[in-house]
Amino acid sequence: MIGWNNDLPEGFDPMTAKELRQSLRRGSFVYPFLGIQFLAVCAMVAEFQTGYASVQSEYTGMLNPWLLWSSGPFWMVVSAICLFILPLSGVILMGQELEEGNHELLLLTKLNRWGVVLGKFITLWGLSALTFISLLPYVVVRYMIGGIEWWHEASCGATILGGSAMISAGALGASAFRGSGWRMAVLLLFLASMIAGAATPLFGAAMLNKSCGWHYHLTAIVAVICYSAMGLALARSRLRLAVMAYEVKPSGIVLGLLVFSPFVIGMVTAVTLGWGGFIGLLAMAVVSIRMDITPKAPKWLPPPPPNIPVEAA
Repeated sequence: MIGWNNDLPEGFDPMTAKELRQSLRRGSFVYPFLGIQFLAVCAMVAEFQTGYASVQSEYTGMLNPWLLWSSGPFWMVVSAICLFILPLSGVILMGQELEEGNHELLLLTKLNRWGVVLGKFITLWGLSALTFISLLPYVVVRYMIGGIEWWHEASCGATILGGSAMISAGALGASAFRGSGWRMAVLLLFLASMIAGAATPLFGAAMLNKSCGWHYHLTAIVAVICYSAMGLALARSRLRLAVMAYEVKPSGIVLGLLVFSPFVIGMVTAVTLGWGGFIGLLAMAVVSIRMDITPKAPKWLPPPPPNIPVEAA
């Protein structure tokens, strides 16, 4: 008889496996995971008792926060846990590696800076997604009994998953700064940039057809990619082992990008009359990924000769 292998699959990279083992035992995941099941049942029963019906709208689409707050107690509970509590718990993740100097040891292995950051992000966002997936039976029950439209429920779910990805990346980037004051300031800057940068092209796309069509959802998906990349680039920029005296700190450049991105995205949206907002978002995502590149020597360049001292005869 083959025994159960109580371990993660070998396909996981080392950083993701390390973070998953720690996070699944952490109280910041276990207690909200258990609590949301109880709160979801209570919220669903309250909806059935009061006869609450979600408000219908022509603008039913991804990243529309109005849907969550107008869809009853159930989605309010899901938003509080999966969109805020679990993602914002990531404000402590990068600090554990930087304050103790563990990042220097990690970068001496086969892991690069993207590997360290992506491993933590996949774990943080994955726990939010796992918690949300555990609530899908309640969504099905609400749909079967409550007479709720499936597209409305799917849009709320996509908003939860997309919003948690962006907020998780922002919390991870803020956690790379020292001190609670700096972390809070950077997190607020990221959230303000995210709201302003994503709202303008989404509003323009929705106003074009007076509904949330394929163009709106394309813009929403690119917005999630853009600000997830910015948050990860901010966390990655703090893992530089050394910066030359004449170089600008890469984290300062990424913070400047957060400030100017809403203006650039808004300008592209205005010039294209609402059609090209996703182009501005995609451009900012590419810039955030490429602006802090680790210098590498070409493969054809031979390594320097070893500097071995020779004893005098």
